[in-house]
Amino acid sequence: MKILVINAGSSSLKYQLIDMDDEKVLAKGNCERIGIDGGKICHKTFKGGSLTQEVDFPTHAEAFAKVIEVLTRGETAVIRDLKEIAAVGHRIVQGADRFSESVLVTDNVIDQIEEIADLAPLHNHAHALALRACRKVFGPDVPMVVVFDTAFHSTMPKKAYVFGVPYEYYEKYHVRRYGFHGTSHRFVSARCAKLMGKDIKNLKIITCHLGNGSSITAVNGGKVVDTSMGLSPLGGIIMGSRSGDLDPTVVTFIAEKENMNGKQLSDLLNKKSGYLGLSGFTSDNRDLTAAAKEGNKRAQLALDIQRYQIKKYIGAYAAAMNGLDAVVFTGGIGENAPDTRSAV
Repeated sequence: MKILVINAGSSSLKYQLIDMDDEKVLAKGNCERIGIDGGKICHKTFKGGSLTQEVDFPTHAEAFAKVIEVLTRGETAVIRDLKEIAAVGHRIVQGADRFSESVLVTDNVIDQIEEIADLAPLHNHAHALALRACRKVFGPDVPMVVVFDTAFHSTMPKKAYVFGVPYEYYEKYHVRRYGFHGTSHRFVSARCAKLMGKDIKNLKIITCHLGNGSSITAVNGGKVVDTSMGLSPLGGIIMGSRSGDLDPTVVTFIAEKENMNGKQLSDLLNKKSGYLGLSGFTSDNRDLTAAAKEGNKRAQLALDIQRYQIKKYIGAYAAAMNGLDAVVFTGGIGENAPDTRSAV
């Protein structure tokens, strides 16, 4: 059975075609700059074939059509007919408190994903567009499943996800901690238990998904009890260009001093802060590490803050779970930065 896996962003569409008989990735790629000039597709196959082509993608519908084309026709084809694809899986960033598990796609499900787009404005609207485009290409008979980044975190107790603002905002606008990277935290915590040869129900694990976006999660007995990201992926530790947690007064103080509106503040905290804001030159952990070794003090400061904050979260979550059996590092930094792991 072959499954097409889709990760649709606001201006991109990443995909993999997987043969589930042996879990081989038959092909993978990315349609970039959807709705923006200069679009292109980068496509690779398990046989070593590749294709990079400039393509105009006005919407996600054109991107899907191009994906199907490169999968089924020409030198990069890995299947002969679209009918060979038995199902499609979609990664969705925000399921809010409406979706606590993966579900089959219906028109109602797509509508609900779009209805909560204000909780993930860069992602959920694009997800809805991609889902509708996919249904148009494949038709109603090919089952599609949506997997939510927030679903794994739905086991958090109320004391962990309610913020200390007037309760009416939770009731009216669903302002609360949701957490993200749930598919990663679910997988690596289960994998950790398997490698340890123990039942995850008997383990207290802290999973550190560290990359350009980073989150840390406390998993007790296979269930999430707390996680670092909050209402959006901006919360938690400092990241590539995101500030992480702040004293709220920092935000209002800067807004008053710099005469910034909400969108400008959002851009500042999401796109100009974190490693980039602290170092002044990069949002990439590899560049920070190299610069720090050459004596760049601001790069070293960014690394020191990153590692200190990770350590604090691990300590806090060990206390919250009343114990700790394992710490998992994953993501681009977690996997490839031994200096970070050692320092933590």
